[in-house]
Amino acid sequence: MLQGNYFVYITTNPGKTVLYTGITNDLETRLQQHFANRGKKESFAGRYYCYKLLYYERFSNVQQAIEREKEIKDLSREKKEALIKAFNPQWKFLLP
Repeated sequence: MLQGNYFVYITTNPGKTVLYTGITNDLETRLQQHFANRGKKESFAGRYYCYKLLYYERFSNVQQAIEREKEIKDLSREKKEALIKAFNPQWKFLLP
């Protein structure tokens, strides 16, 4: 079982109309990749300009992170919004 730093995160577009859930072991680099891919039709995050971080959870176990990502992806939009609001009440964009 792999141990390290793993992040499950939720990004949005500048208008906060779309939510994207992902997993990474390097959050800053992954956000830079999302930013670089904005507008590119090949990926969901790119197509909808989802590069603004709203929420994240850190895990040391990759399996737990994968399971949590799946849980969050299965949530309704309303439940994802509640999760974000509990962590980031004002929906401020995190990390530049």
